[in-house]
Amino acid sequence: MPQKVTIATVARHARVSRQTVSNVLNAPHIVREETRQRVQEAISALGYRANQAARQMRTGRSRLIATRIEPTRDGINGSVLDRFLHGLTDAAGVAGYRIVLYTAADDTAELATYDDLLGAYDLDGFVLTGTDHGDPRTAWLAERGVPFVTFGRPWDTPDQHPWVDVDGASGAAQATNRLLETGHRRIAFIGWPTGSGVGDDRRSGWRTALRAAGLDPTDLDRETSDGIVQGEQVARNLLALPDPPTGLVCASDSLALGALRAVRALDRPVAVTGFDDTPVAEAVGLTSVSQPLGRAAARCMDLLTRILDGPRGDGPHQVLLRPTLVVRQTA
Repeated sequence: MPQKVTIATVARHARVSRQTVSNVLNAPHIVREETRQRVQEAISALGYRANQAARQMRTGRSRLIATRIEPTRDGINGSVLDRFLHGLTDAAGVAGYRIVLYTAADDTAELATYDDLLGAYDLDGFVLTGTDHGDPRTAWLAERGVPFVTFGRPWDTPDQHPWVDVDGASGAAQATNRLLETGHRRIAFIGWPTGSGVGDDRRSGWRTALRAAGLDPTDLDRETSDGIVQGEQVARNLLALPDPPTGLVCASDSLALGALRAVRALDRPVAVTGFDDTPVAEAVGLTSVSQPLGRAAARCMDLLTRILDGPRGDGPHQVLLRPTLVVRQTA
């Protein structure tokens, strides 16, 4: 009969104390990252599973965290949230929690879903995604004292609540600087309409990089809704200018794939860069900005468990992660 794997077994395997293993499971934010990773690897290798029923009786918690699953839309950008959800599920499992997924058509429907979920499951907290200006969801949860963390900044008041986000301005600046370094001077931006927190953040990185190089970006800034068709149309319009751009920085891979289609149809030597480094971008050789989604998910769980374990002064309550540019054939 296989030997039962216990906390002591994990502690021996990871060469730490039993208390350290317990901290990783119940309060991972107080454990150094290197030690936490070693314990998590031991948990995975040994197949350790905590006794959730005993833990719930001891702590009075359901060990359930809720998060929204987005619609697939064009099947390209939806993969970004999919990767985040995988990372969140892994991080939650290590901390002894389970993820409850829900869907909602809009913010009003999502607030109604909160009410239903809290009544049916006695949830410990929420991880919200897709924040924007005037987000009503955070106010609703805060008013009712429901613990939550957002993957995305509260764009109106950045210090309002705990959040994790990826620095979109840095990502777009990296893409722009790459094109500047390779000799481009006419670099356009294809992004979403002004007013989107994420979109405006990415646009600001492009604009700042061009201005730092002594270039005026005004006539090469374009706005459109997200999608391949939209990206292709805007790119065609840009390439028809008397002095067309030689480089295109796009706010998403969907827009970039459309732009790439326009470039190839006109057979122009134009560099194209996307954002999010989706599997489609990798498949077609599109240069794109990659978000550290697994790390973002883990930090969301760290912040949420810190809230659930009570007020603590250690560590930041807002985390801004830096993305990386993945250079391929298109830039």
